Amino acid sequence: MQVLEEREGERDSRVRGWLLLDNYPPTFALTVMYLLIVWMGPRYMKNRQPASCRGLLVVYNLGLTLLSLYMFYELVTAVWQGGYNFICQDTHSVEETDHKIIHVLWWYYFSKLIEFMDTFFFILRKNNHQITFLHIYHHASMLNIWWFVMNWVPCGHSYFGATLNSFIHVLMYSYYGLSAIPAVRPYLWWKKYITQGQLIQFVITMAQTSCAVIWPCGFPMGWLYFQISYMVTLIFLFSNFYVKTYKSHGVPLKKDYQNGSVATKNGHMNGVGPADSKNYRKLRAD
Repeated sequence: MQVLEEREGERDSRVRGWLLLDNYPPTFALTVMYLLIVWMGPRYMKNRQPASCRGLLVVYNLGLTLLSLYMFYELVTAVWQGGYNFICQDTHSVEETDHKIIHVLWWYYFSKLIEFMDTFFFILRKNNHQITFLHIYHHASMLNIWWFVMNWVPCGHSYFGATLNSFIHVLMYSYYGLSAIPAVRPYLWWKKYITQGQLIQFVITMAQTSCAVIWPCGFPMGWLYFQISYMVTLIFLFSNFYVKTYKSHGVPLKKDYQNGSVATKNGHMNGVGPADSKNYRKLRAD
C-alpha cells in the first residue's frame, strides 16, 4: 500500500530525515542566497584586487574530481550488480540496489550545492564575464531539480543522467584543478572535448529517457517528460556556447571569450584568472 501511494504522487519515505530533504525552503533559500551573491559580489569586488585562490582552487577542484569519481563508480557498480534495466527502471524494484543508489544520489544532490563555489571563485577572481546566463541557469536549477528528484524519484531511472554527469565532472574538475598549477597547464589537452562530452551527455540522456516513455515500466511519466524538456534547454544553451566559443567565424576567440576555459551539466572556469597566462583564458561552460 505504501508503495502504491508513493507511486501516485506521495513523497518517498525512504529519504525522510535526510539532510536538507525534509523541507524545500532551505534549498530555495540557499538558491536565493546564491543569486544575491551573484548580483552583489561583483559590485563588492569592483574596486578591490582579484584574489588568487590558487591553492584553494587546486584542493576544491580535485576534491570535486574525487567526489564525482566516487559517485560514478558507485552508481555503475550498483546498477550492474542490481540488474537495473537500461531501457526503464521503476523506483521500487531491487530494494538493496535502490537504497544504495538513493545514498549516492543524495551526494549528487549535495554536490550541486558545493558547486555554487564555482561562481564564487569567479567573483573573487573578478572573472565576471564568466558569470553567464548559462552558468547561473545551470547551477541554480540543478540544486532545486534534484531536491524534487530526491523526494519523489530518488532511484530507478533517475540514476542515468547523474551517472553520465558524474563522469563528465571527473574530466572537467580534474582539468580545472590541474590548470590552476602553471607548470602543468602546457600538458592539458582535453579542454575542448569537455564541452563536446557535455553535449553528447545531454543527447544520450534525452534518448535514454525517451526509451522509458516508449517502453514504460512504472517510473512516473511526468518526470520523464520534464527531464527531456530540461535536456532540450541544455542542448540549446551549450550548443550556442560551443558555436560562439569554437566555431564563430572560424577564427581565434575574441577577447570576450579569453578568460576561463570550457566545459557542464553547468560556462565557467575557476582555475585560471586575470593574473595567469592568457593562453589559458577561455570561457568555461558547465
